[in-house]
Amino acid sequence: MTCRRMIRHVVLLALLLAVTFLPPILDCPGLEAATQSSPAIRQAFVWNEDSYWMALESKYAELRQTSCKGVEADIRLRLDGLKKLLAYIDARKLNPDAPEFDKLERGMFESAPLVSACNVGLAEYLDFAADMRAVVKRQSERWGMKSEAARITLYRLLYGARGAVEEILMQAPAGAYPALMRGTDEPSATPFADVRNVRLHSGDILVSRGGAPTSALIARGNDYPGNFSHIAFVYVDPMTKEAKIVEAHIEVGVVVSTAEQYLTDKKLRVMLLRPRMDLSQMVKDPLLPHKAAEYAYKRATEGHIPYDFSMDYRDHSKLFCSEVASEAYARFDVNLWAGLSHISSPGLRRWLAAFGVKHFDETQEPSDLEYDPQLRVVAEWRDPETLKKDRIDNAVTDVMLDGAEKGDEPGYHLYLLPLAHVAKAYSMLLNQFGKAGPIPEGMPAAAALRSREYMEKHKLIEERLAAEAENYKKKHGYEAPYWALVKLALAVREGR
Repeated sequence: MTCRRMIRHVVLLALLLAVTFLPPILDCPGLEAATQSSPAIRQAFVWNEDSYWMALESKYAELRQTSCKGVEADIRLRLDGLKKLLAYIDARKLNPDAPEFDKLERGMFESAPLVSACNVGLAEYLDFAADMRAVVKRQSERWGMKSEAARITLYRLLYGARGAVEEILMQAPAGAYPALMRGTDEPSATPFADVRNVRLHSGDILVSRGGAPTSALIARGNDYPGNFSHIAFVYVDPMTKEAKIVEAHIEVGVVVSTAEQYLTDKKLRVMLLRPRMDLSQMVKDPLLPHKAAEYAYKRATEGHIPYDFSMDYRDHSKLFCSEVASEAYARFDVNLWAGLSHISSPGLRRWLAAFGVKHFDETQEPSDLEYDPQLRVVAEWRDPETLKKDRIDNAVTDVMLDGAEKGDEPGYHLYLLPLAHVAKAYSMLLNQFGKAGPIPEGMPAAAALRSREYMEKHKLIEERLAAEAENYKKKHGYEAPYWALVKLALAVREGR
């Protein structure tokens, strides 16, 4: 018997055994997360500002009709006032509930429709948003991140600023803004590599957003819905100066890739974070980030590390994407995610439990790392071509999660379960040879079917929403703002 035929017989035997024995085994309690989770101890953040958003849109539409006559001076005055307010805040030590932050937020939101409608001051507004993020993060260095007031202020200003900026960018003509926006050029003593006009230092953290529906679910499925779904860790070889990316993927666990391979994989946005040089641990050892990155790189290359679907950041035998960076830094006394993530909405907890997640009250969501005061935002890149898709994916996800709170369940067709067990058995066989199968390692067959069903439902709503968004643009003469996209997505989901 040839080697090829022998392998074929082994595979067929494995599949036969799977059909015969694996269904009851894989459905045993404990091997798949229950679809019920423990009650939440917190409440998710909600803006509750629909009337305010619509008033901003009305102002934008009004200015477009009047050709912005006499408004340019007002825009310049507003932007100058925001810069002065920011300088005032930066020169003081303020608590997170200080009224200056509310004033800053309102000024930021209310200037955006003027800048966008009149096409005046875009560069200045983008600079202001970047400066504001840096100032607010510096202020937060004094705040305890377990404080709800601190979390809310950071979220409203940083996430809110990104939302305001992207509302402007969606209406801007092609080429009106750069894809790469600079942040704080935090110094670093670690080895570095220049990749696509950006300097990556060993120990830097890349926070990104993928293009799959599940990426949107990870980004939005949080007490503080965000824009990012994935964490990757940068290691730079001190001899070759080559950047390597260490990251965990659900299909294969922890892997190492080149920077170019990382960037080739579909991403809608990427943010570069770097530890502050003035942290006490960094003052003692400026090479600490490199040592953490080297540890992660060596561990990834020395043996297989499975993906952790449960999102347990304390158990390092398996790692999910955030844990790749946090576990490495923790070994050198830097505890990332100063404010741990929480998932409180009952419907969302139930859905994520059905996909295998077990840790909701304390975990490490990719989007929340931006708010960690130990880190600086060095740069942010967004793909102008896919920004619209990013927003549509978010809107679809938000209304699907609204459905989860109303009792929708992540189901699947029972007749597919035997086939899924076969696919799982085949995947397990491939995993033994270091290969990825159709069902990720560590994911039960039923959870894979639920994930597939979720993505199919997401795609159906997404396709209809994209058409409705185009109709909105034809009717109004501009791209639908995010709050309008959510309303349109809700109508699509409800079949209206």
